Amino acid sequence: MPDRQPTRSGAPSGHAPGPTLCPDPDASAPDVPPRARAAPTCVPVPNLPVPPAPSWGRRRVLLLNTTFEPLTALSLRRAVVLIVCGKAEVVHGDPAGMAVHSATSSVVIPSVIRLSKHVRVPYRGRVPLTRAGLMHRDRHRCAYCGGRAETIDHVIPRSRGGTHTWHNCVACCAKCNHRKADKMLSELGWRLRVVPTAPRGPHWRLLAGVIDADPLWLPYLGEPAA
Repeated sequence: MPDRQPTRSGAPSGHAPGPTLCPDPDASAPDVPPRARAAPTCVPVPNLPVPPAPSWGRRRVLLLNTTFEPLTALSLRRAVVLIVCGKAEVVHGDPAGMAVHSATSSVVIPSVIRLSKHVRVPYRGRVPLTRAGLMHRDRHRCAYCGGRAETIDHVIPRSRGGTHTWHNCVACCAKCNHRKADKMLSELGWRLRVVPTAPRGPHWRLLAGVIDADPLWLPYLGEPAA
């Protein structure tokens, strides 16, 4: 496969060439003889920028088992290689119609792919605590005020013996995080909107390592557990 950025099917990357608009000479002066009419003035239209294609390094693709069980999130390059080699098939393509081209063929940029042969998945233990996983669990909402979460907070501060676990960490907005500082909730009169728990399910290990999950992945990841 060529080492280049994907482009929209049928449209070059960069800037689209600007067309030139010219008035119809017959419609501008129907009562004037053709030889007496002035030459029409053509007005160039400014070039319209085409949105840049996503970077190979940032784009992630959801990999499913033959049973549609979510396995992991692959890089776009690895996903395309699996498709070209016949080891996976596209379940959902890019909504914008992006494609990558070679000298002899083209492949639709995938969002979700499925393996052609079933793989046995070993038992996996507890889900590791990560910032991405915590934000997914709390649905990017502050555990104290319900606003948009921007950071994480330890319910019992680390300076007071709090642990760095799923049961003691919550998503939090910057304002609440600054006000709470190293205080206990009882000292502020605050209450948690939802009691934090450790998430369960095979898809949570995947979500723990993905910052922004594609909306097309959601039907395969199940309902997030609070």
